[in-house]
Amino acid sequence: MHPREQTIFALSSGRPPSAIALVRVSGPQAGNALTLLAGKIPAPRLATRVLLRAADQTPIDDAVVLWFPGPASATGEDVAEFHAHGGRAVLAALFAALAALPDVRAADPGEFTRRAFENGKLDLTEAEALDDLIHADTNRQRRQALRQLKGLLGDKARDWRARIIEASALIEAGIDFSDEGDVSSELIAPALEKVKILLGEIEEVLAAQGRSERLRDGLVVAITGPPNVGKSTLVNALARREVAIVSPHAGTTRDIIEVQLDLDGYPVTVIDTAGVREADDPVEQEGVRRAKARAADADLVLWLVDGHYEIDLPDCAAPVWVVRNKIDLEGEGPIAGSSAALRVAPGPTGGIRIGISASRGDGIRELVAALVDFARNCFGSGVGGLIGRERQRKLLQQTAVALQRSITVIGEGEELAAEELRAAALSLGRLLGRVDVEDILDVIFREFCIGK
Repeated sequence: MHPREQTIFALSSGRPPSAIALVRVSGPQAGNALTLLAGKIPAPRLATRVLLRAADQTPIDDAVVLWFPGPASATGEDVAEFHAHGGRAVLAALFAALAALPDVRAADPGEFTRRAFENGKLDLTEAEALDDLIHADTNRQRRQALRQLKGLLGDKARDWRARIIEASALIEAGIDFSDEGDVSSELIAPALEKVKILLGEIEEVLAAQGRSERLRDGLVVAITGPPNVGKSTLVNALARREVAIVSPHAGTTRDIIEVQLDLDGYPVTVIDTAGVREADDPVEQEGVRRAKARAADADLVLWLVDGHYEIDLPDCAAPVWVVRNKIDLEGEGPIAGSSAALRVAPGPTGGIRIGISASRGDGIRELVAALVDFARNCFGSGVGGLIGRERQRKLLQQTAVALQRSITVIGEGEELAAEELRAAALSLGRLLGRVDVEDILDVIFREFCIGK
């Protein structure tokens, strides 16, 4: 039996122990699993309390079961749900009873969603959005993923593909009437107009794609600078908890520490790196090397210094903000007209200069506000972006290129333009996952958690 014809089961709720655990079963043997464990198949979509029993009639748990006959289910197959108590022993007994049934096995990561995709319950953009929704860390990420799950990109792609096919049909009809010049031109002209409008719409989406794609991945802010200037103290202040070891001795931080922050709904990863200096210790040398490499890849660098160091900025493409720490030790009070000890002025590489006291908290609120403004400029409003993944962007770019070529080559022959339109429609079909995508499905669905 092919693996996709087997019945699968998995825990679809959080790891035990928990108050309630949801175990989902999907496939042709789902009804049989209900009959054998619950004693009956309840009415569709009606929660029913039952006593679950193993094959030897040993009681497993007092539970609630639900029955969703296909195709009116999440996966398009027969689906059974067992809402049991979330103890480890209960789940172990339930899993053992399910695994003992013929043609029933534990599910692979993302297999429920993959079956839903293969049965036409959602397209590939919606499946990707579901994964993004599960892994959303901030409210803005959640809203973007939810809009995609509702078909924001998929509906657009289906509409574009249908209009490309209409234009292609007109051009191919013009080829059939090529001997009749007036008829041919009457068909080609509206087809080209459709293509130009389509190309404009897709190019507009591509022009705004960077922000929505970046919102999914989040920003990376690297805190770097000389040793013992308070980088770890600043990380702890931003995280509002102790995540990094703070010591008066230089070279304490040897490896990279990452902290995930939610700044007004924007996902930001703040990185504490080793102090940048010449070192004899091989371990510290490796830490310095990693610090420089991470700063080079960051979206923003906070170069932290204090009164003992001259500003010697790193060589990196990202904006650099010079943050002067320990202003409390330098006797600096709040700046006139400011609510806190924040010193902001134009800085090198398009950055700014800020004065803070990471240990006392001066200027931290204003630094966070500046980071939020930076994130807002990078992400935009978070509304209106259609593209969330590199795969989607590349396929839309291929579509746009094919549409542009169809306009360019129409003078060389309608057959060439028709072929380019077929290529554009094929790219959109791949975007939706409806044609020629078998080679990437394993890559996409293995990123899902088991039970989804």
